[in-house]
Amino acid sequence: MEAVTECPICDNVEFKSYLTCRDYLVSNEKFIIQECISCGFRLTNPRPDDKSIGNYYKSENYVSHNDESGGFINVIYRTVRSYTLSSKTRLIKKINGGEGKLLDVGCGTGSFLEACKSSGWQIAGVETDSTVKALAQEKLKIQVHQDLSEIPNKESFNVITLWHVLEHIPNLNDAVRRLSMMLAPNGTLIIAVPNSNSYDANYFKEYWAAYDVPRHLYHFTPSTIEKLINKYKLQVIETKPMVFDAFYIAMLSTRYQTGKTNYIESLKVGLRSNAKARKTGDSSSLIYIVKKL
Repeated sequence: MEAVTECPICDNVEFKSYLTCRDYLVSNEKFIIQECISCGFRLTNPRPDDKSIGNYYKSENYVSHNDESGGFINVIYRTVRSYTLSSKTRLIKKINGGEGKLLDVGCGTGSFLEACKSSGWQIAGVETDSTVKALAQEKLKIQVHQDLSEIPNKESFNVITLWHVLEHIPNLNDAVRRLSMMLAPNGTLIIAVPNSNSYDANYFKEYWAAYDVPRHLYHFTPSTIEKLINKYKLQVIETKPMVFDAFYIAMLSTRYQTGKTNYIESLKVGLRSNAKARKTGDSSSLIYIVKKL
């Protein structure tokens, strides 16, 4: 385990306890989420170090690393994913004004990159898990990088995407700095992360599945995302809700809370969360569309 002694956003050294959550996916261990008393940034602290964090991803139910994991919830996830992949490819094409050069960070088994390749994009990917990376390379027939640092400095991309990935990256500031440098002129950075200020986060509290400790090292809100990217001359120009996330996360959360998935309760919470988000902007998960200043 390692302790974070300075806030990655504001460098403050004082934190307060926010929640204690359990790892329901792998270890059943408890982890503390702290909040910076200066800027409000939330993070898992202490957290597994680089040598041990991989052990917390070793589950056949970790669906982004496994195209064939079972269970009804994961079947729903993959069914919805086929729709959201189309939505994502339409979004990046609209933002970029056509196809171009794209980097997907945390590409998993390569489903999104495969859809982009089929749509005419030049693709590149980063995936830190060596086993999953091999699956992506076999599917995509390209070399997938293991780390952002492997990408040559001269490379630039019209679109860089991180779909539920930024919350997993230990060296947060280094990653955002590199991503900013890799953007082509008028390029777009797209970051999708859970929102710990959402209705469903406040409803489920320590059982909220999107805390996903210790794999999620950070627990963003719209305010803290903006503070982070503004440090690197980047600006959020638009946010978009990820509507399906509220239902998927609620299904997992009810199972963590009671030991059994409550589909009716999950539907109610998901509907309420999305309804409230239309007024507040605090969706369960948000897509941040980011440009250079």
